[in-house]
Amino acid sequence: MAKKGAKRKIVGLVSEASGHRTYVTTKNVMNTPDKLELRKYDPIVRRHAKYVETKKNLGRNE
Repeated sequence: MAKKGAKRKIVGLVSEASGHRTYVTTKNVMNTPDKLELRKYDPIVRRHAKYVETKKNLGRNE
């Protein structure tokens, strides 16, 4: 069973190059309270781009 207070939250990642939400991942809110910024492959632009965590509700785990 998980510890009380240590939650993982489902977040969507939006590309800065195309604006599409391609990836969905989880993050530990206790360890990383700021927004995630990852460099991942964007299939629409066909190159690597910076993805940032979105504020939009994904409809689950809220």
